[in-house]
Amino acid sequence: MTSFGLQIGVDDQAVNGSCLVVSCEHGGREVPAAYAAFFTGHEGLLESHRGWDAGAFQLGRQIAEAFAAPFYASMTTRLLVDLNRSMGHRHLFSEVTRGLARLQRQEIVARHYRPHRDAVECEIARHIADGEQVIHIASHSFTPQLNGVVRRADVAWLYDPRRVRESALAQRWQAELGQRLPALRLRRNYPYQGRSDGLASLLRKRHPDNAYIGVELEVNQRFVQRGGTAWTTLRRHLVDSLAAALCIEPEHCSG
Repeated sequence: MTSFGLQIGVDDQAVNGSCLVVSCEHGGREVPAAYAAFFTGHEGLLESHRGWDAGAFQLGRQIAEAFAAPFYASMTTRLLVDLNRSMGHRHLFSEVTRGLARLQRQEIVARHYRPHRDAVECEIARHIADGEQVIHIASHSFTPQLNGVVRRADVAWLYDPRRVRESALAQRWQAELGQRLPALRLRRNYPYQGRSDGLASLLRKRHPDNAYIGVELEVNQRFVQRGGTAWTTLRRHLVDSLAAALCIEPEHCSG
């Protein structure tokens, strides 16, 4: 893992000994064989943005490889259980699995929810216990249009604006990417609010601002759908701009 001094501080004091952890909660649309029968007739839903975050796995893996950071990703469809929702949240289960028996839902949580969540939470807690500051990047993507409303952003960053270091990182990353790709529409806390329920929100409750910096990276799926040079170029510049935001020379994290 790459450790570095992140020059994002409070009262002009830099924070040292930072490390990066990357996760992807909606990386695939796989259905475990034991639950395949429940998805009969829902094939279209699986293929849609409801089933997964297209491109999020590829982007998250590229960021992790570039920084030699641990990468935790799930390829199981979010329609089975949503790894970016808290236990008890009304959207933890989808319409496909919400009506299953309680024991079946408990089994899904034990087999397909807790392993990913526990792995990410333990990785972050371990580094914080060692006195390091953790920068957690969660890779996501969003559909270009939802319920007839066009999303007017190409890349966005979700974070808690009350946390100074998260705000600083998101703003720096946005500024660095804007310099490299000025035609892009870049926004913060759009099309969702960073304070909404999710894995990062849980981790913020457990760790203080000076120990945990959680930012969800959201990319418009039109780049994934288009593919080719546009998608490759965007991923490369997202890595380079993150390196610049973290005050690392790009050649130190190319991969």
